[in-house]
Amino acid sequence: MHALRLVESPEREAERVARAADGDEASRNWLVQKWTPTMYRYALRMLGESEDAADAAQDILIKVLRALPTYDQERSFSTWIFGIARNTCIDAQRRRRHRTHDELGEVADSTLSALGSAIQAERASQVHEALAKLPEAYREVLVLYHFEHLKYVEIAEILGEPIGTTMNRIFRARQRMRGLLELDGGAP
Repeated sequence: MHALRLVESPEREAERVARAADGDEASRNWLVQKWTPTMYRYALRMLGESEDAADAAQDILIKVLRALPTYDQERSFSTWIFGIARNTCIDAQRRRRHRTHDELGEVADSTLSALGSAIQAERASQVHEALAKLPEAYREVLVLYHFEHLKYVEIAEILGEPIGTTMNRIFRARQRMRGLLELDGGAP
């Protein structure tokens, strides 16, 4: 009997990405299945609306598949794909500014709502609202660090800035977030 393998080795993942870049359809499908949930979560946190996030996630993966032949396999794939995701979300925000909205819908984090806990749902709502109030530059680094679990060096590479600047921005973003949560009565 074979053991269930939940996490793929970095070598195996790099091999699949290389095959996807060479046009292997099964590897391209694997890449889409693996990265769609992550790109959707990232876009949802950056854009704040599930419909926009779904569109952005689809756009991200289309761009990734088209750009795969140019991917430098010496670089981290996650850093590369988050760079594409970041640019796609920035473009989506620019397009959205041109659309008219009477009211922005509230987005519930499906992971937390599945837990069925009123306290956790309220806290998630407070965090989401505070995150939405942050300037884009602060929201972006918090999402990449706390929700997507990227390292400082990966975030700095995605943003194209020195690691010290990234660390400072994360520190300041946390301070702003803490202040917003305290104002809303959401501090623990």
